[in-house]
Formats: sequence, C-alpha cells, structure tokens
Amino acid sequence: MASGKQIGYIRVSSIAQNTERQLIGVELDKCFEDKISAKDTNRIGLKDCLDYLRDEDVLHVHSIDRLARNLADLQNLVGDLLDRGVSVHFHKENLVFNGQDDAMAKLMLQMMGAFAEFERNLIRERQREGIANAKKNGKKLGRKASLNKEQITEVKYMLNSGFSKSKIADRFGVNRQTIYNVI
Repeated sequence: MASGKQIGYIRVSSIAQNTERQLIGVELDKCFEDKISAKDTNRIGLKDCLDYLRDEDVLHVHSIDRLARNLADLQNLVGDLLDRGVSVHFHKENLVFNGQDDAMAKLMLQMMGAFAEFERNLIRERQREGIANAKKNGKKLGRKASLNKEQITEVKYMLNSGFSKSKIADRFGVNRQTIYNVI
C-alpha cells in the first residue's frame, strides 16, 4: 500500500440528499464533500480536494458518476491525478487507477464515464419534456407570486402616498426586493 494519505470525495446533487451511504467502511484521513450537480468540475469541495492531494495519496470515490458526469471531465480529472502520482479508487465499480497502463481499466473508465454522461443527458431531456408538457397543459411554473393583484394595488397606493419601501415590505411580510419588483 502507498505511504500517502487516504482521501475521500463524496458528492450528492442537492443539499436535501444524504451522503451517508457513500464510502461506508473506508478508513479515510480526510474527506471532501459537495452537495451540487456534477455538470462540470466547478465545485468547491472538489477543488479543495484536488488542491489537497499529493503524490502517493489515494483518492476514494463511491462511484464514477460522483466525480464527473461527462467523459471529458472524468478523463481529465483522472489523467491529471495520475500524472501527479495520485491513485484513484472507484468503489462501486471496483476500479483502481494507479498510473500503470491497464488497457481494461482504461476501457472501463471510458465506458462508465460515457454511461454517466448519457444518463445526465437523459435526465435533462426528460426535464425539458416535462416542462414543455406542463406549459402545454397550462400549468404555471415557478414559485407562487408573493403578492396577489389586490395586494399589488395596495402596495402601489402606499408607494404613491409616501410610505417607505421597508414599511410596506413589513406590512405584507415580504422583502424589499418584492416591493421594488412591483415598481
């Protein structure tokens, strides 16, 4: 086993999701976490992790799609880490990359990366279809308006009467930006 540190990277797509099932039972010296989509590599936890890793460290990731959702990002990340002397262990797929030329491991990385990218594209396609269907059926999308028509009329009256925006916002239980949006 390498003399470097055992470093973990955990990612879920949103704050509401739980990271507890990832890297269960893996002894780590340090772990980095993101609760954001992997649509690109611009993630604070990932950047901190990449900056922290040193020669002979091992990066542990639950699965390939936790690290990247497109093949180019995945290949770049793994390639850069290997060039720096860092090994990468994907636990779900049971793949370890340590800089040795293993044609089968490279093929598996490319195939699994392509599947992750394909899955992301399917999700985006289903999302677009769902939005289009909702609009077609007359459903309003987005958050419900903070003020109804009568309240907007009252806000305008209060503004014309010289009330401050802060007082009006307090009266209706909204923030000042909502009052500015009415203007």
